[in-house]
Formats: sequence, structure tokens, C-alpha cells
Amino acid sequence: MSLHTQYLESFLRSQFYMLRMDGPLPLPYRHYIAIMKLVKTGENNWSLPELVHAVVLLAHYHALASFVFGSGINPERDPEISNGFRLISVNNFCVCDLANDNNIENASLSGSNFGIVDSLSELEALMERMKRLQEEREDEEASQEEMSTRFEKEKKESLFVVSGDTFHSFPHSDFEDDMIITSDVSRYIEDPSFGYEDFARRGEEHLPTFRAQDYTWENHGFSLVNRLYSDIGHLLDEKFRMVYNLTYNTMATHEDVDTTMLRRALFNYVHCMFGIRYDDYDYGEVNQLLERSLKVYIKTVTCYPERTTKRMYDSYWRQFKHSEKVHVNLLLMEARMQAELLYALRAITRHLT
Repeated sequence: MSLHTQYLESFLRSQFYMLRMDGPLPLPYRHYIAIMKLVKTGENNWSLPELVHAVVLLAHYHALASFVFGSGINPERDPEISNGFRLISVNNFCVCDLANDNNIENASLSGSNFGIVDSLSELEALMERMKRLQEEREDEEASQEEMSTRFEKEKKESLFVVSGDTFHSFPHSDFEDDMIITSDVSRYIEDPSFGYEDFARRGEEHLPTFRAQDYTWENHGFSLVNRLYSDIGHLLDEKFRMVYNLTYNTMATHEDVDTTMLRRALFNYVHCMFGIRYDDYDYGEVNQLLERSLKVYIKTVTCYPERTTKRMYDSYWRQFKHSEKVHVNLLLMEARMQAELLYALRAITRHLT
């Protein structure tokens, strides 16, 4: 995160406030929830402020797990090492080099073929698609009916985007070597199988949609969370706005590039995976800008972060700098947190009314 200092300051302020400053929950409860990310083991008679505090902590650490695992730092088991873990390296490129923002181009997987063109052509093709979409947007806007159809199509397709450890999404050998042997944490939790589930079953005709205009963070979630857990709403809002608007106007070696379209596609695709739709957004742009390998990476990072491997991290946008990919992960993290908060705060609002 230190590669993006403005965002880091905002992130640390909000995290410090959640864990250390005055709030509805006692300090031990906060840290227990942060470690376990599990509220159901607590007492049943929580007040609404305590519940909101717990929900914010849960959403924060669920999203933070996506960022941590998504940055290509996942260790893998090595019985020859005393502590059982070693850093993954690919083609003599160690993840410790990432801290210095070494160009990940050196880590390209020469022995693997992900079915995409070389990284330079990939970058040029992406920029050309951005330019074409901008021209099309200026010429003629899609109708509401067409945008709704495109959202439903993208939403259904997201259910079939498999996570990174499902080998049939790529050639069998591509991710097989990167499988992570996770430690046994079952002794600490009541239900080891508890985890992410798609918001709808595959094959369902009518998938549920959360219309963002009916319950927005700006108009509804912010005021509720601030009323029940004072000041945290301002800190979260600052963080959401910071990451959404953060830009250096660069794409790999190119400068003076407006990346708004790309940033919005990344943010809105995460929400789309959770069934959240923005009426004023054309989801056709998601399909044009986000390639298949990137969608697999996004779903894995967002929904199954512990399955993310460095090979997956390297497999998309190979011409981009590490700092730019960290920027992507910041967007995914905050989009994932906001999606969880929207569902939880909407449920609390309905309970209150």
C-alpha cells in the first residue's frame, strides 16, 4: 500500500478508528472479530451500534484478505524449509522484488500459454478498446433497456467465471503447480466449510438484482453507519472516494492517459458479481475492457482470496508495473467492502423500518 501513499493514509486512519478509538464494541471483541471474521460466535443480544461496528469490521477484514492474497505473496508449502513455507518464485523472480516495484515483465511465464498475445500488444489492444468505447459513448448512448440487458448478461456470465484453482478454466498445467496447501484452522472455527457462495444458483432464470439506486452508500449506507457508529462513515467515505478517484494518468509506459473508464469497469464488475447494478452504467464496457484471465483473477481475489497465486497475479496485464497492479487490488478491495456493507446495511435499515 505504501506505493500509494494518499490511499494508505486514509486506510490507516479508518482501520485505527475501528480498532482503537471510541466505539460500541469493547476492544477485545473488535480484535476477536478481526482475527476470526466471525460474528455468530458472539452474544445474541447485541445492540444496533454494536452490530454495525461488527459489520464494518467484518467487511474491512474480508476485503483486506482479498488485498493481501491478491498481491501475489501467497506462500506455498515446502517440507524442506523449517517453518514449512517458502516464497514463490517464477523464472528466478522472487516476490520480495515486488516491494521495489521491479517490472513484472521479467516474471512472464515463458513456459506457459494463457492464450493471450504478448504483453506489449495486449496493452496496445486495451488502449485501443478504451479509445473506441469513448468514441462510441460520445456518438450515441445505449438505451436503458439495452444497458439492463447487458448487465443481466454480465451478471449471469460472472456465475460461470470459475476461481483460479478450478483447473478446467485454463490448461491443466497452468495453475497446478501453484496449488496452496492451507493450514488447518478448523480447531478455531465452528464451521470450516463456511465461505463465499454465489448470490444465485447457476441455471436460474431470474437472478436477484440489487439496484444501487434503491440503496446507495452515499444516500443511505453512509447516514446509517454514521448515526449508529459516529464518524466511521466519514472515514469510510473518504477511503472509497480516494481509491475510486486515485490516478496517475499512466498505463505501463504510456502517460497522460485517462483511466476513469478502466477504473470504473473494475469497481463495477466486482459489484456485478454480487448482483449490484448501476442503472447509468453500460456493462458492455466490462466485457470489452476486462479479459477472461483478469475476470478469473478478480473473482478469485474477491471471493476466494486464499486460492490466489502469484502465477495468476502475473497472468494479466503483464506490461503493467507492480504499483499499477497494486492499484487494481486497492480498487477490488474497496469495491468488495462496499458491496458487503450495502447488503448488510440495507438489511439493518429494513429491520429498523
